[in-house]
Amino acid sequence: MSTVRAESCLTRNEWVCGEYVSSRSDELGDALVEHVLITVGAVSLAVLVAFPLALLARRWRLAAGPILSLTTILYTVPSLAMYALLLPVFGISVSVVVCGLVLYSLTVLVRNMLTGLQSVPTEAREAALGLGYGRLRLLLAVELPLSLPALMAGVRIATVSAVSLTTVGAIVGHGGLGNLIYSGMDSYFKAQVLTASVLCVLLAIASDLLLLGAQRLLTPWTRNRAPRRELQRDAVLDVPGRA
Repeated sequence: MSTVRAESCLTRNEWVCGEYVSSRSDELGDALVEHVLITVGAVSLAVLVAFPLALLARRWRLAAGPILSLTTILYTVPSLAMYALLLPVFGISVSVVVCGLVLYSLTVLVRNMLTGLQSVPTEAREAALGLGYGRLRLLLAVELPLSLPALMAGVRIATVSAVSLTTVGAIVGHGGLGNLIYSGMDSYFKAQVLTASVLCVLLAIASDLLLLGAQRLLTPWTRNRAPRRELQRDAVLDVPGRA
């Protein structure tokens, strides 16, 4: 038995080690749950902050430039510096990570939301106003649904970025899978570094696919555009004498 243990992948410190996954499953699960909660919380708060900013930028053009410039400046701040600047406000807590992710997400979300709102056809707005829609009903029933493709695209990008940037939160002890990656790098624990990194990548891919599925469910009309174009093309080509 001692010989088998001595030859285990943990003892040899291999990059790929199933024994590590089985023996540290609870630790991996806790880190993954924390990573998901931080990401979901940050992106949700970012959406709540970005949408009013996008509405403000759409309604008052003079405000659009400063809002977009401010969110862009925030995005240029390095993640380590951002978390360090937030420490005096929140202390060493998960709020530092969440707030940092919210600020980073605003750049993508505000721009995509503003683009989506501006892409709503004028005819659709005028038709809704002609039917007696007020501003709130117009926004919720017409503008928001038509701008969903651009909005969801922004949420997808922000979510994948948040999954990545959450790992940096390990500097304050709230990095989810990043805690395992950083501690594994300090001790040169290969299996821990690789396993946590792979889980982080899989989480980003799964999040993007999940949001893509939600986008397709919420915007069924976008799925019918290609078939309609093909039917129109076939109708044009289907003339007498066609071989």
